[in-house]
Amino acid sequence: MMPKLSENYTEDTWLKLRDAVGAIQNSTSIKYNLEELYQAVENLCSYKVSPTLYKQLRQVCEDHVQAQIHQFREYPFDLCSRMNRCWQDHCRQTIMIRSIFLFLDRTYVLQNSLLPSIWDTGLELFRTHIVSDVAVQKRTVEGLLEQIELERNGETIDRSLLRSLLGMLSDLQVYRDSFEERFLTETNRLYAAEGQRLMQERDVPEYLHHVARRLEEENDRIMSYLDQSTQKPLINCIEKQLLGEHMTAILQKGLSNLLDENRVTELTLLYQLFSKGKGGLPTLLQFWRDYIKSFGGEIVCTPEKDKDMVQDLLDFKDKMDNVVQSCFARNEAFINAMKEAFETFINKRPNKPAELIAKYVDSKLRAGNKEATEEELERILDKIMIIFRFIHGKDVFEAFYKKDLAKRLLVGKSASVDAEKSMLSKLKHECGAAFTSKLEGMFKDMELSKDIMIQFKQYMQNQSEPSNIELTVNILTMGYWPSYTPMEVHLPSEMVKLQEVFKLFYLSKHSGRKLQWQPTLGHSVLKAEFKEGKKELQVSLFQTLVLLMFNEGEDFGMEEIRTATGIEEMELKRTLQSLACGKARVLNKNPRGKDVEDGDRFNFNNDFKHKLFRIKINQIQMKETVEEQVSTTERVFQDRQYQIDAAVVRIMKMRKILSHNLLVSELYNQLKFPVKPGDLKKRIESLIDRDYMERDKETPNQYHYVA
Repeated sequence: MMPKLSENYTEDTWLKLRDAVGAIQNSTSIKYNLEELYQAVENLCSYKVSPTLYKQLRQVCEDHVQAQIHQFREYPFDLCSRMNRCWQDHCRQTIMIRSIFLFLDRTYVLQNSLLPSIWDTGLELFRTHIVSDVAVQKRTVEGLLEQIELERNGETIDRSLLRSLLGMLSDLQVYRDSFEERFLTETNRLYAAEGQRLMQERDVPEYLHHVARRLEEENDRIMSYLDQSTQKPLINCIEKQLLGEHMTAILQKGLSNLLDENRVTELTLLYQLFSKGKGGLPTLLQFWRDYIKSFGGEIVCTPEKDKDMVQDLLDFKDKMDNVVQSCFARNEAFINAMKEAFETFINKRPNKPAELIAKYVDSKLRAGNKEATEEELERILDKIMIIFRFIHGKDVFEAFYKKDLAKRLLVGKSASVDAEKSMLSKLKHECGAAFTSKLEGMFKDMELSKDIMIQFKQYMQNQSEPSNIELTVNILTMGYWPSYTPMEVHLPSEMVKLQEVFKLFYLSKHSGRKLQWQPTLGHSVLKAEFKEGKKELQVSLFQTLVLLMFNEGEDFGMEEIRTATGIEEMELKRTLQSLACGKARVLNKNPRGKDVEDGDRFNFNNDFKHKLFRIKINQIQMKETVEEQVSTTERVFQDRQYQIDAAVVRIMKMRKILSHNLLVSELYNQLKFPVKPGDLKKRIESLIDRDYMERDKETPNQYHYVA
């Protein structure tokens, strides 16, 4: 059993310990060895005086901390720096005191869960007597807020001071109540005012960069001296005041310009910022969709720009694709919104885009298009197909495409059979085999014609009277090709005779078929002699008929030529214009001039010169007349009426009895082109008149199928 410690020993030991604590608190040297002091504490604790020792130590510390408050009340200047010094000293002192009283801390205090540790006691005393003093706390927080405001205004501050003081508030567990709430209120007020002011003063790109910079600065403050718990409410506050309150205004003021000018950096920043704010992306999505509809609608609905419509659409689609890829993180919602917007605006003007796309494809697939290699052409066709997908009236495209394809095939103007077949394959993949069956039929006709011509040449070699004209014929199946207006012209007897020979040959192999010659599509190569020497002229059949007249005479009037050839007046004028007013003038016109008039006379130009031996004399291309366009479009509408009629009969035959609304709904599901309810009603009335169906006698809105 250990001997009992005398009261004198206890008192003396405590005095020694108190002196040591006082020396630490006053930053003077300690008279005693630290190990000796530690041993003294251990001895006192071993002899059951721990409670008294703990109370006495707490009292000494409390008295010292209470004495510190006066310096802050009496000298309010430079409060933050003095508060920081006081806090740093207090922490250092508490650590040293704890190291001396460590045995007490680890035995008695640890065993009594209700007692705070020596370190926690130090924090509690500092919090209670210094930081919780209303006036001191208010001035300290104001000092901190003032420093942060200075930094926000671009001035340099002592960040380590702020880090230390805010760490103090956090350690003392008063950070949120004493500082954070006030800080966030001030921040909210500052950025609300700044957002309102800068939205008036700056353009959108500048404003976006400013918001990004502010977010970066505030994140840097969190990393440097603010508590991590402040991050979320602080960033939310900036996003709300600088973005959330101005989302619509930012987009109204600047999105169109950013997209028009293709400002990739700012658009990327816009997307990143809006993806952080609540409801930002849905708002941006709506404005993006509206922009595409508006810009695209202008391209499609401005007739003056029809010439460049398709190229403008392709460029616009490329530009929008790039924005989605580079700026909007390939967001699926934005891709879908773009598709929906394109489909909406491209169908605002029925039929015209489909017609112009067909003509654009024709310009790219025609021979002489040297602007693209095969790979580039393939890429262009792929892009065209994307635009084509958006069109509702694909039958209009088909009609114009078929007409242009026929021209390319018949006059050998196709740039590449591979490219033609590639386009056909794309159309088939997109619209199905039914859509391309006629177009494929046209290619088959051309291939079959080649085989027939090989057989015909062999047939001609066996004839007793071989012709000095070499004839090539393309056999076109009427259902596949566009319909051509028949024109009766006066052919030379040798040509007529050769036509008859071919007719006999062909019908002997394909009896029951009817051949109808199409002079408008014919062309030939003529041998001509000029002073300079012999030349070959590559000309149309109409040009041929005109030129052959000059074998019979030297000078002819317009009316004489028309009577002799039988060519229709407008066609003849264009033919004579190509021969007498174009680049290769094999005829002279009197009087001279660019246009052909009724009284003009023509003679053979014997002085004609040209560096080439074979010269192609282009027919003056009559731009497709409004009548031709209307005629093609009308044929499409006529086909649509047949399709509607067939669909109605098909549905009624299957259902027998059906209400008007259900019938219309079924028709919309089956028809592959846009149609108005009024047009459907007219077709239904027409079928009732023709006894394919009838109205119910009691319910007029119900129809019965008539077998």
